[in-house]
This record gives sequence, structure tokens and C-alpha cells, in this order.
Amino acid sequence: MSLSDLLKARIAADGPISVAEYMHECLLHPEFGYYVTREPFGRAGDFVTAPEISQMFGELIGLALAQAWCDQGSPSPFTLAEAGPGRGTLMADILRAAGQVPGFIDAARVTLIEASDRLRNVQRETIAGVDLHFLESCDALPEAPLFLVANEFFDALPIRQFHRSDAHWREQQVGLQNGRLSFGLGPELPQPALSARLDDTAPGDIVEYCPAAAPVAEMVGRRISEHGGVALIIDYGDWHSLGDTLQALQDHNPADPIAAPGTADITAHVDFEALSIAAPCAHTKPTPQGVFLERLGITARARALAAGLSGDALEQHIAAHRRLTHPEEMGNLFKVLGLFPENGSPPPGLDA
Repeated sequence: MSLSDLLKARIAADGPISVAEYMHECLLHPEFGYYVTREPFGRAGDFVTAPEISQMFGELIGLALAQAWCDQGSPSPFTLAEAGPGRGTLMADILRAAGQVPGFIDAARVTLIEASDRLRNVQRETIAGVDLHFLESCDALPEAPLFLVANEFFDALPIRQFHRSDAHWREQQVGLQNGRLSFGLGPELPQPALSARLDDTAPGDIVEYCPAAAPVAEMVGRRISEHGGVALIIDYGDWHSLGDTLQALQDHNPADPIAAPGTADITAHVDFEALSIAAPCAHTKPTPQGVFLERLGITARARALAAGLSGDALEQHIAAHRRLTHPEEMGNLFKVLGLFPENGSPPPGLDA
């Protein structure tokens, strides 16, 4: 029995499912889900995230969060949180760098928003010697000042896809064709959540909608509005959703999203506009990751680290700097959105 077999039986009995339902099963099925059954991160996995490329990424984010904390009067205690912390590499680098700022670590309640018991154990090993607090979801965040980072978190939240007709929408679904999983379109129906998109789309256009993203942004933004803090949301995407961005990765290469459910990472581009609308606080302009890191001083940090390197280690370091910042690599593909209190200052490296 495989996840493909289970999905085929479900669809045969109950009919086609939405792309969101399909993504959820592929990623989080309790027995066959991608995040449940394998180690996706790093060179031995299916993809490499920015914290795994270089320590510089997490160090600069840590110093940016610490500076924002100082700018807001150094509240104590406060929640230092990461949503979707992977192996814990980013938080470990954040704590090492931010630990240079007096009082920051002592005031921080380090919180990881992680549902997987397997990954929690990995995170405890990576972030050793720190009193970690784990939450199942963002709605359990304490009512306290919140300094949060979400790197490649929103892209894994399940999306629904809709094809524009003349005046309504047809939802893309996963069904069966000749006994195989296949994409198809549902009936033409009005979609109240997309009513405003009739003004900026044409028949045939595809719009993606992530039902889970807005509630998370609202919860994070409300805590920042009521208690202070900032959030750094780092992901690939654009200001406005348009087009089919569903993708799968396996062994660092593109894969067919429905060929072998549960064996590949499935993601979609993030709609930063939707996040900013949902968050009841101020937000910055989405800034390319390369620009953000350059403003924080990554080139100076890269030169300092390079002084102690030679040979292959130096070449790898140079390549890591390029991968994080160059427009043709992660520099332009990934964007950074900051959330901060109304009438406050935006996080370092970002513009209001």
C-alpha cells in the first residue's frame, strides 16, 4: 500500500480532490507524508535552504532581529520564534550572532513552531543548551512581544488553484484518468474569495489561493500590533498571485507533482500581497533577498570569513555568497517581507 493507492481509492469513492487537499496529504499524511518519512533538507535531501548554504544568512538575520529589539526598547521577556525551523540551523545561527547583543538572549523565550516530533528531536540536537519551547501552530504564540522569522514556511502551505472563465472560476482538481492520478477542472462556479481578481485577470488566467496563509499572517500581525515586535517572512513569490506556480523537487531536480505522491517536496510561490492585507500591522515593501542581505552587510561579513579560508573551502564560501545574493540565483527569486508596529520603524534592511 502506498499514498498513491490511498489517494486513488479515496478519489474513486468520493470524487476529485482539491490541489490543497492533495498537497496536504503528500506532505503531512501521518504514515506516507513527505515530511514524516524522510529528511528533505541539505545536500543529502531534496533541497537546500539558505541557512544550509552559509552561516552568514542566519547571522545577519539574528543581528537584524536584535537591532529591531533594541529599537523597540529591548522588551523583556519576548518571544523569539521561527515558523518551520527545519533542522534548526537558522535559529542556531540567529542565537549565536544575536548573543553578542547584551540582554537579548536572557530576555528571549526561544520558540519553534514545529508539528513533527522527528524534526523536533533534530532541532534539539542542533540548538543544544537552549531552553526550547515548541508549538504546534502560530495560533498558540504567547501574548507577548514577538520577533519572528519564517524562511520558506509559507511556500509549503497547501494552495487551491482556479482557472478564470468568462465571469467565474473552475477549480483545478486531482482526479483519476485511466486509473492514474491526473489534473482536471471542476465546474464553473463563483468564488467569493476571488471576486476582486475578476478585475485584473482575463479568461484562461490561473490564480492561486492559500487558505491557511492569511490566518497565520493575521495571528502574527495581531501580536506585533498589540505587543510589539517584528516578523521577517522570506520566501519565493511575488506581490500578486498570477499563473501556475505549483512545483515539486526530488533529489534537487524538478519532478512531476502527481507522479509519486509523498516522495517529493511540493510547494508554490507565495502571494506577499495577501499576507500584507491579512496582517493587522504595518508592512514593508517586498525586497529581493540579495538586496536585503547586502543592506545588512553580507559582503563585509563574507570578506571577514574569507580571510581565514583557502583552497576548496574558499571557493565554496564564494559560491555560497553568490548563491544567496546574485540576481540569477536566490537573490531575486526570494523576497523578504517585514511586519512591524504601526508608527514604528521597519526591520533593518527593509523599506516601509
